[in-house]
Amino acid sequence: MEFLTTPAARFEHLKDYPFAPHFVPVDDDGLLMHYVDEGPAAGPVVLLLHGNPTWSYLYRSMIPLCVHAGLRAVAPDLIGFGKSSKPVHWQDHRYQAHCDWLRQLIERLDLRDITLFCQDWGSLIALRLATQAERRFARIVVTNGALPDSPVHGLRAAALRLVQHAMRVTPWLPIERALQFGTIRALDEAELRAYRAPFPDIGYMSGIRGLPQQLPLFAGGREIAANRTAWGVLERWEKPLLTLFSDGEWITRAFARPLQTRVPGGRGMPHRTVPGRHFVQEDSGRELAAALIEFVRAYP
Repeated sequence: MEFLTTPAARFEHLKDYPFAPHFVPVDDDGLLMHYVDEGPAAGPVVLLLHGNPTWSYLYRSMIPLCVHAGLRAVAPDLIGFGKSSKPVHWQDHRYQAHCDWLRQLIERLDLRDITLFCQDWGSLIALRLATQAERRFARIVVTNGALPDSPVHGLRAAALRLVQHAMRVTPWLPIERALQFGTIRALDEAELRAYRAPFPDIGYMSGIRGLPQQLPLFAGGREIAANRTAWGVLERWEKPLLTLFSDGEWITRAFARPLQTRVPGGRGMPHRTVPGRHFVQEDSGRELAAALIEFVRAYP
């Protein structure tokens, strides 16, 4: 598999991101997954998963709070994002491949008793993976995320296929505009520079292009079938599951209720809504961290 590596110089002096880099190989082709690993090595593990088009920079305000509370905060960059390797071809970004790459990181670091905190594509990947590696996960927190298992039809399906096509062929992907549209507060230029840093040019953006092609939203698709299998496990999942969706979310908010009701571990939990839009970590990072810490302590 052909892949690129973003020059390290592009990540120098990023605002509020002092974390040491760590890398682990996740396949036989030499792909490296970058991750932040802060806090006591023996502390309870919280695995912080970002989505598209962000990276672990999204968790910069939450990581220090988790560490202060005695947690071990592990925040990977998905393959194709952040400091991780970036396959050249968007076709390499298969849904199950991302699950396998993340699983490699978890197994190589031997993470156990994991509290998963996931959003956007981080939830699509990690929720499926949790059902394939149940023994590794102890708790789940989902914010503005989903594990879709029902196809869309008609105009919605046509619109989504149009978006998928546009993502494949457009010569310009406005990361800054997407981030700012998905937050209430105005990101400053230093923060926007940090979100641009992984992508020197369009050639590094195959992950941004490729993940939308994998959305499990069309009848007959293999990803629909795989997610239905995952839901079969979640519908027997007794471990604690908490949702922390934002009040300004519109992309995934319809998926909060199924997580709260279809998953046994989600029934009767203190689900809450926090201020923010889709990239809620930018709007309510402190509130999310406080809720995550409280959740870990309440369900040891």
